[in-house]
Amino acid sequence: MSNIGEQEILNIGKVLNDPTRPMKERFRALFTLRNLGGETAIKCISECFTDESVLLKHELAYCLGQMLDKRAIPVLRSVLEDNKQDPIVRHEAGEALGAIGDPNLRELLEKYQYDPSIEVAETCQIALQRLNWVANDGASEKLSKSPYSSIDPAPPSGENNVATLSKTLMDETKPLYERYRAMFSLRNMATDDSIKALGEGLKASSALFRHEVAFVFGQMQDERSIPFLKKALEDTAEHEMVRHEAAEALGSIATDECTEILKRYLNDPRPVVRESCEVALDMSEYENSPEFQYANTLFAVKAEA
Repeated sequence: MSNIGEQEILNIGKVLNDPTRPMKERFRALFTLRNLGGETAIKCISECFTDESVLLKHELAYCLGQMLDKRAIPVLRSVLEDNKQDPIVRHEAGEALGAIGDPNLRELLEKYQYDPSIEVAETCQIALQRLNWVANDGASEKLSKSPYSSIDPAPPSGENNVATLSKTLMDETKPLYERYRAMFSLRNMATDDSIKALGEGLKASSALFRHEVAFVFGQMQDERSIPFLKKALEDTAEHEMVRHEAAEALGSIATDECTEILKRYLNDPRPVVRESCEVALDMSEYENSPEFQYANTLFAVKAEA
């Protein structure tokens, strides 16, 4: 990627920041910028936090966290501190800061672990626990290896018994951080029993927790999770952050059944949900196509030039 010029990156940024473009094109531009990395890409992503789309801003924060670049900290900090931003966006900014893992963020996360928005507060509590884990050399623990390239909000548990992990997952008296660790261990197992256990996690009281279960199912791309995701998306009383993750997960699994489910919610009254379905259908189309990569805006802008 070192031969990509700054102007080409800026052109991709123009696609991302153009509200007249379809959301699916802007998503592809965002993930292209994430993959390219660097200061110019971060700048292009940061400029988009003035957009009206809560879904897009949520994904901006996610991508900045996954880039693991400390130069993204100032904008993520400002988003977390901005009470005018939707809690879904602020939560993702807090999670992104936890992913970057800078110990200097402790004071900020400690402040927002008591935020009036429960999703923001819980996210910052988990991020603080991750900082503690990193500081205590937790990376040296012998844990199950993730088959995914994502930086997770919590490491997997050291436990490998499904029944024990399932009990921890659903124990509302335990800290969310411990339950997240159980969740990621169950994800890494990817067995019938572990998928059923994760499906039970969609009944937890925390919307943040339920949304993470849906996200994990999206990573796994396992057809066995479709009934759980379908139920979450179809529940109009469910928190929109959960329904949006369920939609994107269905897009990643990309079966004909998933496509039919998603099409039914393209006109959902909640913008976050209907935009997620639009993006998810584009993801599904990609999964079923011979395209080399989803984040392909670099080639698209070259073709437009």
